[in-house]
Amino acid sequence: QVQLVESGGGLVQTGGSLRLSCAASGRTFSSYTMGWFRQAPGKDREFVAAISAGGLNTNYADSVTGRFTISRDSVKNTVYLQMNSLKPEDTAVYYCNARRSYDAYWGQGTQVTVSS
Repeated sequence: QVQLVESGGGLVQTGGSLRLSCAASGRTFSSYTMGWFRQAPGKDREFVAAISAGGLNTNYADSVTGRFTISRDSVKNTVYLQMNSLKPEDTAVYYCNARRSYDAYWGQGTQVTVSS
C-alpha cells in the first residue's frame, strides 16, 4: 500500500511559477513510476508528466513541454512538479500517481489556479 500526499498548489498569476510536491509513504517508492495528472472543471483527467522508477526517463504532455519539469528524490520519497510560465489553461486539480504493472495509487489532489 502506498499513500500519496500532494502539496504546493495555490493561486498564481499568468507567467508565474509553482512547485508541487507529492510525498509517498512506504518502502517501495523507488519501484514505482511516478506521474502527475490534472483535471479541470468539466473535463476528463489528463496526463501531465511522468518519471520512471529509476528517475532516468521522463515524458510530458505536449501542452506542458518546456514549461514543466518532473523530478524525484528517493531519499525523501517525494516527487516534484516544477511549473513555470503558467497559463490560465493550466488551472486544474493536480493529482499524483504511483504505478507499477500490477498496482496503482492516487493522491487526493491539490488545486492550482492561474489568474489572467
